[in-house]
Amino acid sequence: MNWERLLSAKRFGMEHYEDAKKHERTEYQRDYDRLIFSSPFRRLQNKTQVFPLPGSIFVHNRLTHSLEVASVGRSMGENIGRELRRRYSDSAAHFEEIGSIVAAACLAHDMGNPPFGHSGEKAISTFFSEGKGSCLRNELEQEGGRWSDFTCFEGNANAIRLLMHQFRGRRKGGFAITYSTLASIVKYPYSSELSGGKNKFGFFASEEDDYRQIAEDLGIIKRNEDPLKFVRYPLVYLVEAADDICYQVMDIEDAHKLRLLSTEKAVELLLGFFEGKDKQRRIATLSYVTDINEQIAYLRSGVIGLLVNECSALFLSNEEQILAGKFSGTLIKNISPFVAGAYSRCAEFAQQHIYRSKDVLDIELAGYRIIGYLLEVFTDAIRNPGHTYSKLLLDRIPEQYETDSASLYGKIQSVIDYISGMTDVYALDLYRKITGIGIPVV
Repeated sequence: MNWERLLSAKRFGMEHYEDAKKHERTEYQRDYDRLIFSSPFRRLQNKTQVFPLPGSIFVHNRLTHSLEVASVGRSMGENIGRELRRRYSDSAAHFEEIGSIVAAACLAHDMGNPPFGHSGEKAISTFFSEGKGSCLRNELEQEGGRWSDFTCFEGNANAIRLLMHQFRGRRKGGFAITYSTLASIVKYPYSSELSGGKNKFGFFASEEDDYRQIAEDLGIIKRNEDPLKFVRYPLVYLVEAADDICYQVMDIEDAHKLRLLSTEKAVELLLGFFEGKDKQRRIATLSYVTDINEQIAYLRSGVIGLLVNECSALFLSNEEQILAGKFSGTLIKNISPFVAGAYSRCAEFAQQHIYRSKDVLDIELAGYRIIGYLLEVFTDAIRNPGHTYSKLLLDRIPEQYETDSASLYGKIQSVIDYISGMTDVYALDLYRKITGIGIPVV
């Protein structure tokens, strides 16, 4: 793969359109602005990241997480861009725009995630693999639909659908995002048929040909045609690293605010990233910063800066392998041993004491119940659209979603499109109304 081809400002759905206007912003900066002003992005403010949406204590939601990931991603992208410009001074590639491309992709990376955090993805998958949706398998496969798209439902693939699909009444190309930004979002560039039963794949069957078009235009190496598999687009590594850095470090800070771990333990975990004089300097700073939250924020910012530099250096030192599609694993799993050890200790602590905490489990249980029920009633409605109750339910679904699709695959997708776009609050409110737990005041 080569950078001049990889960094393309061509817009999906607008390939033959010439913009007569002259813009001060680059095409990649326009991607960023287009995403940040969009309704799906704004809805992330009411979608769970890890902890339940805040009461008196503010913790991260999907929106604040995405903004922070974009900030970290931009820093790494700019580091990479500066060095690549130095290495290839005569190249026509848009190296100076890598930071903007990565930042835009980071903004969009969670836009396809359903409500209630990662449990929302699991709830959709298990509804079709273990729940009442499993009865649809034979009919769907008989018509040629890809069942694994639903039993292995993946928020990342759903983000690509959200950005690329021409929903009814919308323009061709969906958000009409540049090829480079779209490719930067696809963490697992292969079909769900190659996911091995895991929730890790890059595109649904409905977007497969579109992704193939983008990948081939950018010169991304193809590994397999059927099932389709490409190597990773290089900037995916930076988007993924920014996400890994933010969720791991920020979850420690949020857990401290919620008193799920002590100040002493939070300081211990974050100081563990530093050694020698650097560690002593940070300990000295903590001695005259008396505000506890400020102490944690100071250490957190230092950890993020360290990880940004580690991942940037790793990407640059492995540029040749990355462009050849031979780099294995993620950046965060290949950082220097000392820093990797500190990151692993944070991950292990989070798994044992944060992600299994009562509040987190409660939101997961609620997510399973609410999403499972909504999938049940709406899939039944699209199967029996002539029933009186079905008509009432289908009237709740906005016209942009194609509930009257000619295929069962398309009908199921329309329901998932609707439910995955909901905020936690909207899904709960709709659940209460349909079950009769809460009714409008007359």
